[in-house]
This record gives sequence, C-alpha cells and structure tokens, in this order.
Amino acid sequence: MSDTFNLTVGNKGRVVLPAALRENRNWGEGTTLVALETERGVVLTTRSELQAVVRAQLADKDIVGDLLRGRRAEASRDDVA
Repeated sequence: MSDTFNLTVGNKGRVVLPAALRENRNWGEGTTLVALETERGVVLTTRSELQAVVRAQLADKDIVGDLLRGRRAEASRDDVA
C-alpha cells in the first residue's frame, strides 16, 4: 500500500482527501483523524491506528521501571552530595 496522493490546502485551511485514499483507509464521513508532526513529515491517521502503533512500539519497554531506576539514581546522587 504505497499509493501517492496529492492534497491541496484550501483558503480556509481545509484539505480534501481523495476518495481513493478514504476508501483504502476505510475513512468514512465523520471519521476523526490525528495529524502527527514528525521529523520526517506529517502522519495522518485515526486515533485507534495511532494507539496501536504506540502500543506496539512500547510493548517490550519497561517505562515505569526505567523511570524508577532514574529517580533512585538521582536520589542516590543527592544523598552523597
């Protein structure tokens, strides 16, 4: 799925998504989209699609454990000083 679509920003900032893109993504009328600005450009997706990507990226991460280790390390440095 690597189709390319040209979009034009209208005078009120509106962008019309081509019908083929909306059909490919199953984005019907009323679908709420999220625009995520990244270093490489803008990603346009639904909230549920974005949540799935973030969950997959964080699946093997121990964020709470990393945070606690960092806080404990800070506390140890503070105790020494």
